[in-house]
This record gives sequence, structure tokens and C-alpha cells, in this order.
Amino acid sequence: MSEPVEQKLYIGGEWVEPAGGHYEVVNPADESVVGLAPEASRAQVEEAARAAAEAFETWSRTTPEARAAVLDRAADIMQREYEPWSALARAETGAPTGIARGMQVGVGVARFRRYAKGALEPVERGLPPQVTEAGPMGKASVLGALEVRQPVGVVTCITSYNNPWANPAGKVAPALAMGNTVVVKPAPQDPLSVFKMAEALHEAGAPAGVVNVVCGASVEVGEAAVDSPYVDMVSFTGSTGVGQRIAEVCGRSMKRQLMELGGKGAAVVFEDADLDAAVLGIGTTFSFYSGQICTAPTRVIVHRSVYERLVEKLTGYLAFMKVGDPAVAGTVVGPVISAAHRDRVESYVELGRKEGARIAYGGERPVVGDGRGFYVAPTLLVDCTNDMRVVREEIFGPVVVVVPFEGGEEEAVRLANDSDFGLLSYVWSGDAARAFRVARRLRAGGVGVNTIGRNMEAPFGGFKRSGVGRDVGSYALHAYSEMQSIVWTT
Repeated sequence: MSEPVEQKLYIGGEWVEPAGGHYEVVNPADESVVGLAPEASRAQVEEAARAAAEAFETWSRTTPEARAAVLDRAADIMQREYEPWSALARAETGAPTGIARGMQVGVGVARFRRYAKGALEPVERGLPPQVTEAGPMGKASVLGALEVRQPVGVVTCITSYNNPWANPAGKVAPALAMGNTVVVKPAPQDPLSVFKMAEALHEAGAPAGVVNVVCGASVEVGEAAVDSPYVDMVSFTGSTGVGQRIAEVCGRSMKRQLMELGGKGAAVVFEDADLDAAVLGIGTTFSFYSGQICTAPTRVIVHRSVYERLVEKLTGYLAFMKVGDPAVAGTVVGPVISAAHRDRVESYVELGRKEGARIAYGGERPVVGDGRGFYVAPTLLVDCTNDMRVVREEIFGPVVVVVPFEGGEEEAVRLANDSDFGLLSYVWSGDAARAFRVARRLRAGGVGVNTIGRNMEAPFGGFKRSGVGRDVGSYALHAYSEMQSIVWTT
């Protein structure tokens, strides 16, 4: 067996030995070592931020066409390395092959393509002229105005472990398209894929310092990437608790922020809903990243008249979801990211039992192969009430809770909105007018009506503790820009 590869940091266009040595990246499926990730020092993070600040002066003045060309070439390279980089993503995340290929590397390529085009979108907009009367500010005149989007500067991108391709690509590509430079700090559990993204950008001709990738298991690495005086903005995807701490640090120096935080998506199922469609939508919670996805419909609020039927259908659906090695064909549910996270998810299942929920399916740790790996059984908790912690807190695993309601729209909306979170929610109803009426009343950044699909040009972000700001589509370009007004007299 070959020795695990020691990954270097990427700072200022160079591959740099980490000051803190290396640590093991573990395959969640079989606990083997995928590779050795670099442990940066605070000084090296500061060096990366300084390199990004120095590169900003030139990169921000490049033509949109030049920035688009770099992003397009990087996408070409990702496509060329699609197979080995998908295998790496599968190994370090535990995602089944189809997810690693299509939803991870595939989405990464698509986002680089999208923002290569995005670099060419207009950044200036003329505003109607304004006629002013003579007065203390001067003589009568006609004032023209121009709205201009300017790059923010150096953006620290702190990415989540559940998707080390789509998530970083959704930050890095639009930030670069707008003329920013970046310091990327990937999640410590699966950072190796992000270094492959850096390799693609390096080969594509991104100038030195435009992209920097630092890494480490120590919290000091993330702290340094946030509080560096060279950093102008922090884009973070992760837990609400960590996001709150980052926001506090950013507030001290007025750093711009884009926060995509936790979720506890409500799936409101009315009595006239297509239950088979609802089950397919809710079932994605179990199959996508083993429930490690903040947009999942994990909190089902279903009308009592169809409650038993929905639970029966969900239970039947789960019986056909194969839990196993993500490299094996037919696997639907792979492992969660780590032993610690497996224990956390299992503790919530046990908590639900103690709170009075009934386990309709799952609840026992599955044994896959020789017993190695961090597997959690897809679990359905029913007979829940809104005051239970398993209903109120984000579990971030393959666990769905079901809460019945007796009344009409008012009660459904009240239960759905009784949450600290508000990222994505869902409504299933055969009455389109009612579904849209309810959707508008839900306190969530996005609502799916009879679907869990997402329009990738629609704004994405959360209400309440689910985040600050919006990205995706052109909204991501706006997120990584500052608005400037230029006014003149004619």
C-alpha cells in the first residue's frame, strides 16, 4: 500500500510546506487514511492574506474577459480530471459515487462555468437624471448618476465539510469573477478536494496571490483567516454557533459578511397533497450526504388526516434505502463524516426516544462490511411535538421528525415558523393557490412548492439564525461586491 500523499499549502502562487506538519484525512467509509492535510500556522495564514491583498490591486483591474478566461480554463481542467477528483471527493466525504460525481465535482464545474459568464455581466447601471433647484448646494443643475459594483477586496472563504466542491466553487468563482482575491479555508475533515480546485486555478493561469488555500485542524487557522487586517469580507458556510462567533469578530472592524448557516427545513404536508411526491422529496434527507445538508426537509408537519398514510409511505421508502460503502453500486446512504458526528446524531435519536417520540424506522447502528466506518441508520421519528429538542435543533444527519397538526393553514404556518431557523422550507398541497399563499407566509429564505428542486438562478440564503445575505446566480456576484454611486452635473 502506497504512503498517503502529503498535501502542501497554496500561498502566493506557490506550494508551501506547512509550519504545523500534517494530519490524517480519514475515509468515513472504512477509516483508512485518504491523505495527509497540511496544518498552517497563524503566520502562514497571515502570509496568505497579505498575498491576496497585494494581488488584489492588479486582479481587480483586469478585464472581465480575462477573469472569465481563467475561470473557464479552470473548469476545463476540472472536467479533464473528473474521474480521479470524484474518487477523491468520495473517499474523503463518504458520499456515494453518484453524489460525488454529479453533486460535488459536477456542480463545481458548472459553477465555474456559470461565473465565467457572470464575469461579463454589466457592473454599471445608469440612473434617471435628477433636476435640482438653485439653493445652498449651488446653482440649478441636472445631476446624472451611475450605480457601479466594485469588488470588496480580499475575501476569506470558509467552507463546509458536506460538499468540498460545490460549496467552495460557489464562493471562489463569483468572488474571482467580480475581481476579488480569496483566502480559502476548507473544512478540516475533507480539505484535499479544495486543493485540487487550487491546482486547476493555478494551471489555468490565476496570477500569484489571487487564490490562496490554507488549512488546519486547529481553530487558530480559521480565527486567523477571519481576523486578519488584510481581509475585507468573510464568506462562511457552517453551523449557526460558529457563524455567530465569526460575525462578532467581523463586527469589530466592519468586515463584510455572507453567512449560510444551519437549517431545520419545515415540510408542510396538507391533506390534499400528493403523498408519493412528498415522500420522494422528504426522502432526499436520507440520501443526500446522509442528511448532512442544511436545506433538507427534516421537520415534517403533516395534517392528521393523512398522518398515518404518510408515515407508512415514508417507512416503506426507507426500507429500500441501501446503507453501505459509497464505492459500491446501489448504495444510497453512505457514512457521516466522522465518529464524533455519528455519536452526535445517535445521541439525538436517543434523546428523541426519551422525549417521547416513537422510532418508526431505524435507530440502530448499521454494520457495513467489517464494521469499520461511521454509519448511521436512516431514522424516522414520529409522534413528535414542537417543543422536543429533536424538532427544534439541527441534527445534520439522516433523521426526519414528523409532527402532526389538526387544523388548517394557520396552525401549519404557526408550527412551521416556530423555529430559530429559516433557510429552506417546503409545502405540498394539491391546491396551488393555497400552497403559494402558505409559502409567502413561511419565514424562510426559500420555499419549495410541491418540489425539493432549486432554481440555481434564484437567491439563496436564510431568515433568522439561518444566515445573512444571499448568493447563487447573479446574486452571488452582488454578494461579493460593494455598491458605489458616481454623481455628476450636466
